[in-house]
Amino acid sequence: MREFARGLRFPVETATLLALAFFLPLWEAPKNLASLAFVLVWLANRIRARDFGGRWDVWDTLILVWIGSGYAVAAFAGLHRSEWGATNDLLRYGLLLWLIRRGGYGEREFRLVVGTLLASALVALPHAYSRIFVTHSREWLEMNSVGQVNHTAIYLAIILGMALSAVMAYWSAWQRAGRLLAILAVGSIAVSLIVTASRGAIGIALILVLLLAAAWRPRMKMALVAAVLVGVLASGFAWVAKIEVVRKQETQAEMDNVLSNRDRIWSAAIVAWQRYPVFGVGMDNFGQISLERIEQWRREAGKPFDASEYLPSPHGHSLVFNTLAERGLAGFAALVAVLAAWLATLVRHRPRAQDSDLMWTLWGAALSAWVVSVGAGLVNTSLHHEHAILSVMLLGIWLDYLRGRSSP
Repeated sequence: MREFARGLRFPVETATLLALAFFLPLWEAPKNLASLAFVLVWLANRIRARDFGGRWDVWDTLILVWIGSGYAVAAFAGLHRSEWGATNDLLRYGLLLWLIRRGGYGEREFRLVVGTLLASALVALPHAYSRIFVTHSREWLEMNSVGQVNHTAIYLAIILGMALSAVMAYWSAWQRAGRLLAILAVGSIAVSLIVTASRGAIGIALILVLLLAAAWRPRMKMALVAAVLVGVLASGFAWVAKIEVVRKQETQAEMDNVLSNRDRIWSAAIVAWQRYPVFGVGMDNFGQISLERIEQWRREAGKPFDASEYLPSPHGHSLVFNTLAERGLAGFAALVAVLAAWLATLVRHRPRAQDSDLMWTLWGAALSAWVVSVGAGLVNTSLHHEHAILSVMLLGIWLDYLRGRSSP
């Protein structure tokens, strides 16, 4: 413990943050306790130090507006059931982003967070596989605390980008054994992502790998060539072997249903947004958009109704359509502002060849979270619960690193 605490500004606080990172894909209760402990210890430490992370800036305003938009939506939601409780999810990951960004952590803490997030994903996978092949309690690969297979796939895609960024950043500094372990870790995450057969997450992960390899060209000349070669070989093998994700795509194509009825779900979302354009139906109230309500809303608008064009669903199967339907323009504008600032920070502070391995790692991790959240979010409801927490942790440590780098 003394060795762990040496060189850490806030050892107990760091331990709670690492506990959250470790339990995130594993178990609900420890994850929730670690999250609460982190917030309480962070506040206690900053009150005692009389240092809350410096002056107020644009990011503080963005995060506050993002969190506040959820409560504004709940107050003026068109439908009423789960909107207030669901808003707490936005508060949770918004507050986490806020505190990590103002944490004032050092390089050791950043490395520990990245390493713990990778380790926790690797630890979570054996249990997920056991539920498929041993207990037969699940049909698809699902990490215990992440849940539904598409959500697990989104989580794994972000972890894959983070891990690949670390491997490429530190490759020249590692010995042969370290490189071998790194390849095995990244390979395990990649194979598990393919096992999920989530077409959206796998597709955006392929794009992400190529994007990261292209970005690393100033440091690794052959990174892009290697990524393209591996991608072509993997795609060719998947097609010849007819693995699950390929069979799934072919089946949906034969049924002329490539989007798996998402277009009908999105049509329902658009009708709900048109009915409540400013604040939506309320967070987590997407399931209340029934065919009866859609018919009523269409009739009230003087428009025809065809039940075959709509499909009720618990959520919108799209970050865009789900946000528009549940939070209206108010919530959607807040989300777009955060995503735009996130991307702008990545573009503006893109590392140069001579920058540190850690900077490249943190930049790649934050980029991975953005690309997967937005890319996979086109066809899946991303950026909520566990993968939202994962995303804001990676964004938070990147922003905190930049704050420390710019300080005297």
